[in-house]
Amino acid sequence: MIDSPYAADIEAEERSWYEIASLVRTLTPAERLVPGYYRDPDWSVRDLVGHLGTWLAEAATQFEQIVAGTYAGHDVDIDGLNAQFLAAMVGQPWDVVWSQANAGRTVMRQAWAALPAPSEEAAWWIRKSAVDHYADHIGRLREWVDELVGRRAA
Repeated sequence: MIDSPYAADIEAEERSWYEIASLVRTLTPAERLVPGYYRDPDWSVRDLVGHLGTWLAEAATQFEQIVAGTYAGHDVDIDGLNAQFLAAMVGQPWDVVWSQANAGRTVMRQAWAALPAPSEEAAWWIRKSAVDHYADHIGRLREWVDELVGRRAA
């Protein structure tokens, strides 16, 4: 058991991240680029991973601001950030997107571990970028991976 006030969230984040990684690895490189995970706009698994990775990197920045005492609060334009993050990753090769997502997760977890004490603001970012965010996407990812794998037999 992890000795942290965030132990349950840390374990939930890890468990869900590894499930996402396992699902992604089930796909071929070409399948990761097939649009259809979401429609309007069309998202592929690459787009989803880029989306998750950029939110993780943003959470790391927010945690660093909490530690430094410069945090301004989580009154953010979520739709605006989603559009900005998607635009930043559009057209990137899979290897770049996957590396960025893993790097974003790593710096987020490092910054999370550096938080001096639990706070409502930190908890909001943990939920928004990781624990609840993964839960928002993992069900659809399972379905989309099953659909893509099922197409192989056809």
